Amino acid sequence: MTRAPSNAPRILDAGEAALVVEFGTAVDPAISDRVLALDDALTADRPDGIAETVPTYRSLMIHYDPLVLDRDALAGHVLALAGGAPARATAPACWLLPCCYEAPHGEDLAAVAALIGQSPERTAAIHAGATYRVYMYGFAPGFAYCGGLPEILAVPRRPSPRPPHPTNAVMVGGGLAAVATVPMPTGWYVLGATPCRLYAPERKDSFFVRPGDAIRFEAVDAATFAGLAEREAAGERVARRQEGAR
Repeated sequence: MTRAPSNAPRILDAGEAALVVEFGTAVDPAISDRVLALDDALTADRPDGIAETVPTYRSLMIHYDPLVLDRDALAGHVLALAGGAPARATAPACWLLPCCYEAPHGEDLAAVAALIGQSPERTAAIHAGATYRVYMYGFAPGFAYCGGLPEILAVPRRPSPRPPHPTNAVMVGGGLAAVATVPMPTGWYVLGATPCRLYAPERKDSFFVRPGDAIRFEAVDAATFAGLAEREAAGERVARRQEGAR
């Protein structure tokens, strides 16, 4: 019997038409890189019958048609690709997103500042000074889960949800950062908002920021935010790609 390498992913069945390929148990850039490398490899060498792949923090879900693609054949193909230590097909991008921390956008900035013993201005500067990794989309359309939050901002989520946040809220909670595009109640703290639409279904690239990409926030005042929001609404993408930055 041939044993899989010790670093081989674990393959689990999710019902009769999906596999989950697990690479680890933590939110970790190295694990995420393996997930995304396998996703890229499957895109390049995609057997007939795969309907969709969904990357998460530590796993890749593969939806397939069992009438077209045999489960064991798919599992073997996945293990072969993962064992080949595939690299990412394309280099990740770094996106600069304007973010307004002023009222009315930074609704919870003062509350977070009080929790961490800093001024609201310093809290906003700490948040804007970090580089965040987009690990995955989930929960709602365009909801980007990001790592890289400075430790001082790693406040727990609220004990109960706050009222619905506005569109494109920039939030923190539970040691993670997020950009949410759909208003909803949340246990996260809203530090600000970006005029950039990370999810726009009418665009060809509905999700222009990809898992594995980096995000940085550029602080702007309320007047600048309003102008950028008008440009975004008119169809311009105001996010800027920083070539070669990580």
